[in-house]
This record gives sequence, structure tokens and C-alpha cells, in this order.
Amino acid sequence: MTEMSDIIFKQVRDPRVHAVTITSVKVTDDLRNAKIFFVELGKDDCSPEIKAGLAKATSFIRRELGKRLQLRCVPDIMFVHDQSFGYGNRIDQLLADIAKEEKEND
Repeated sequence: MTEMSDIIFKQVRDPRVHAVTITSVKVTDDLRNAKIFFVELGKDDCSPEIKAGLAKATSFIRRELGKRLQLRCVPDIMFVHDQSFGYGNRIDQLLADIAKEEKEND
């Protein structure tokens, strides 16, 4: 996860992907496939520009990852928007609304 974030922020020149935070990486047992979960900073949803930027940079990221990790087989990368942060923000908002209502009723 650290290497992936470093590659995206320091080596990918596409400004669209610099607003991305890597939240998790899931690799299959045979190291053939990797799902990279990400969120866009400050947003619950992911814009199409971010998805397009990540799709365009995938081969470059995979190549750089292979150089750094020195794996025999570099996994195929699939970027997936992590929706758990949006759910968390929604729950926080609901809890804040409940607390506000309780203060008003007291």
C-alpha cells in the first residue's frame, strides 16, 4: 500500500490522480490480481475524471510496482472506489442530527 501511494503521488504526472487516497490493497493468494481501494479527497463519490486518470496510469503504475517489488509476476491491478468512507460520513451525519434533536427536546 505504501509503494502504491508513493508511485501515484510522486511519479504519476496526471494531476487527476493526485486527489486520491489509497485505503486498502487486496492481493489474491497467487499474486496474480490486486484490487486497489481508493477514495477521492473530500468527496463521498468518485468523479469520472479520477477513474479515467487511474485507468490511464494503470500500466505505468504496474511497471513501477514491478521494479520496486522485484516480483516474478506483477499482479494485474484493478482500481475500486472504496465506498465505506461515504457510509461512515453518512452515519456521522445521522448521529450529529440525532444529538442535535435531543438537545432541542431537552
